Amino acid sequence: MNFTVQHTSKKARAGVLNTDHGDILTPIFMPVGTLGAVKGVPFDVLHNDIKAQIILGNTYHLYLRPGAEILKSAGGLHGFNGWNKPILTDSGGYQVYSLSKIRKITEDGVVFQSHIDGSRHYFTPENVIEMQRAIGADIVMAFDECTPYPADKNYAQKSMKLTHLWLERCYTHFQKTNPYYGAEQGLFPIVQGSVYEDLREQSARFVKQFDCPGYAIGGLSVGEPAETMYKITEQVCDILPSNKPRYLMGVGTPANIIRCIGYGIDMFDCVMPTRNGRNAMIFTRNGIMNMRNKKWESDFSPIEENSPLQIDKTTSKSYLRHLFVAGEMLGPILASIHNLAFYLRLIGEAREAIINGNYETWAVEAEKQTMIRL
Repeated sequence: MNFTVQHTSKKARAGVLNTDHGDILTPIFMPVGTLGAVKGVPFDVLHNDIKAQIILGNTYHLYLRPGAEILKSAGGLHGFNGWNKPILTDSGGYQVYSLSKIRKITEDGVVFQSHIDGSRHYFTPENVIEMQRAIGADIVMAFDECTPYPADKNYAQKSMKLTHLWLERCYTHFQKTNPYYGAEQGLFPIVQGSVYEDLREQSARFVKQFDCPGYAIGGLSVGEPAETMYKITEQVCDILPSNKPRYLMGVGTPANIIRCIGYGIDMFDCVMPTRNGRNAMIFTRNGIMNMRNKKWESDFSPIEENSPLQIDKTTSKSYLRHLFVAGEMLGPILASIHNLAFYLRLIGEAREAIINGNYETWAVEAEKQTMIRL
């Protein structure tokens, strides 16, 4: 797994990450496919219309169903779902954070109850790596604790040290095991430390000691102010290796992504395009629309006139509003496709601006436009 920075515009980078399932042009946005599927979006649409280069799966959810044995029998998630491009899997650390009422964290691992049937399970750094071997993702994440916000400094420091301890165990287990299906896998450590700059510096310097093909920044976009997220992101990017990809986990809005590319982030994921799309929120180059609003009732203009996406040209705002008001399942599907295509198109524009050397000028205007409420 190799990463090459091809162009820069101050701190922003355009590069390529080579994997055994294909090359990924960066910066990149990765659609979230928690259970091996991006909600409401077929793979041919992801490939041909949205132009997705990589998708995410989630270790916690895939462990519970369909389970490791089914995935092994299918030849991994690629064989199971038919997606033949790169896949990244989250380690389950975020679920440890989000399922706080039904889990218990110890130094050795996490005991948790299934959200499906209440059954008890146990995650350790070692078996999380084993599960990601079974999934066969190209990029696997180290097991971490996603520190909640707000957290006092004492808790944040303990959480960070636990993440570091688990990283050492993940790295050791990863090094002494092999992929199941012949395709190379790469382990990404995760920087934690909450909103405390000294902890973030410690964590970034700790993880960069491990020779890995990329590094992630976790524990942001969990409720802290956007300006705090930006400050921490820039700080950590300045510490992490310049010749490896940097992945900002769970971020974010179009404006968040534009800003953080400028700090040197290469990879993003977020449920926002599909989750918000299912709830009638549409992102466009001219701003954000709530498609349930009555103002669109008699607006027969296309969803987004300058979009190359066919459904954007042929679907009117009035019709899309009608689908949502009527409870027709096509509404959330079209909105999800539109939003994902918009995110990938926006990040493609960002890449072109970096290649042209004018990213900062482009970003200022693009960030303003995408934040307008229509």
